Amino acid sequence: MPTGRRTIWKKGFMALAASVQAARVGARLRRTGGAPRAQEAVRRELMRRFAGTFFGREAGIVAGLDYATFQARVPPRTYEEFAPWINRMKRGEADVLWPGRCAYFAASSGTTIGRTKFLPVTPEMLRHFRRAGLESLTYYVRRTRSTRIFGGRHLFLGGSTSLTRLIEAKAFPAWVGDLSGITAVNLPRWAERNLYEPGREIAQIADWPEKLRAIAARTAPRDVRLVGGIPSWILILAETMRQHTRRETLREIWPHLECLVHGGVPLAPYESELRAVLGPGVNFHEVYPASEGFIAAQDEEPAAGLRLLADAGIFYEFIPMEHFDESRLSELGPIARTLADVESGVDYAVLMTTPGGLCRYAIGDIVRFVSTQPPRLVYAGRTRLQLSAFGEHVLEKELTDALTTVCARRRLGIVNFHVAPCFVDAGAGRTRGRHEWWVELRSPGAACLDAAAAAAEIDVELQRVNDDYEAKRKGGGLSEPSVRFVPHGTFERWLRCRGKWGGQNKMPRCTSNRQIADDLGRFCTEPRGDAFQAAESHHPFELLADELGKESRV
Repeated sequence: MPTGRRTIWKKGFMALAASVQAARVGARLRRTGGAPRAQEAVRRELMRRFAGTFFGREAGIVAGLDYATFQARVPPRTYEEFAPWINRMKRGEADVLWPGRCAYFAASSGTTIGRTKFLPVTPEMLRHFRRAGLESLTYYVRRTRSTRIFGGRHLFLGGSTSLTRLIEAKAFPAWVGDLSGITAVNLPRWAERNLYEPGREIAQIADWPEKLRAIAARTAPRDVRLVGGIPSWILILAETMRQHTRRETLREIWPHLECLVHGGVPLAPYESELRAVLGPGVNFHEVYPASEGFIAAQDEEPAAGLRLLADAGIFYEFIPMEHFDESRLSELGPIARTLADVESGVDYAVLMTTPGGLCRYAIGDIVRFVSTQPPRLVYAGRTRLQLSAFGEHVLEKELTDALTTVCARRRLGIVNFHVAPCFVDAGAGRTRGRHEWWVELRSPGAACLDAAAAAAEIDVELQRVNDDYEAKRKGGGLSEPSVRFVPHGTFERWLRCRGKWGGQNKMPRCTSNRQIADDLGRFCTEPRGDAFQAAESHHPFELLADELGKESRV
């Protein structure tokens, strides 16, 4: 059979298989009460596997262990508590947290602050990611009734796929790298041949601007139908493609582009600009992946939230945030709730038990269920990145929504932002604390928004959605917030100085200390060099010039 006809046949077969799978998934999702039952089946299988490990024996896990006993015996743990076990796995020891040896470890810091974590990626964990990723695309096919994405290429904008040999593992070879790299080098051969872009060679490039230029050269003439990545980096890709092709939208470059898969950060600050650079007719499809596991995916309209992947191999528990305290996490196991017991509208810290060997692991995420039957949720922030220096308990989602609402009224785009506390300082005349917002807007719109007016509107929005914040403001515990609009390139400079420009890196939206805010203050006052001075008068995406193209290394 000629190559062209063989390719058409393969793509037709994939589209047919996707259609059949979508029908099967739809039937499964319609079953009432199926998710809690699926979760219990997942938990029992995980107990069986944990029973054969050093960790399982020490924790008292046996095959057939019921949930109440599991809940009482095994305390929730942070990464720091798992680190000694993971270090044993990195040295090549078998049956530590999971049966057998582990050949891959995903390096993750969650955001650009905090220590690097090394998360075991076992063969079973790889199967989980493949299954969950395929299921998320099946959700898309089911809700759009379109299999056309399988007729072309899928471009994923991730970190470098280059892996580093672990020096600790001597007799047994083991590797560390970005999760996107680990999954890319373990793709099924049919997916790599027929779908995956930008290909192995380009995917290994660590230098972000160089990688974007290579992606543009390779993919401009190809039939790309799906693009995936963090929204802010998709915008930068779009600008690179525009410069390479002299076409204004990605749909003009790739006429069959149909789907943007996004996740990792809230979409709202970027949505209008993304729609403009993508072009008409491109659907958005949201997913909720983490280095610890693929958690949820969109199965209906965005307002419905993301459907928890209840039968993809991971067992979930949820601790109400009103009781969550990481310093006493080991005591909170008895109050954790299973999927059967969660409530809509309540914020929960997430625990995961995974086929990577993490048991009741606190991943550091906060979620809020939009509905429980079926289980759909939204990401609300990080447990360690709440803004609560004054007891106000404001989450990342609330900060993002407030700023997005204010800027949307004036049709202004947001490049990035960070919120920090400004503490009492009698010498400076501050008798009450307040929030300080550092905001980078897209030019020329920044000049249209007065900082004091923006602060007042943000204050109103936060009081509307957060009772604790409202009480602090009306009770005199917090002064009105302040807003500082920073020059273009400020947040990019902060990220570059930490070697975190590109890939899957995300900016921390808030902290309860001033570490990041003080850095930003210095960047706004120190001489910035020719490249950064030029940023004042250029579109922020033009900072991809060669002078700024070399990543700083940590």
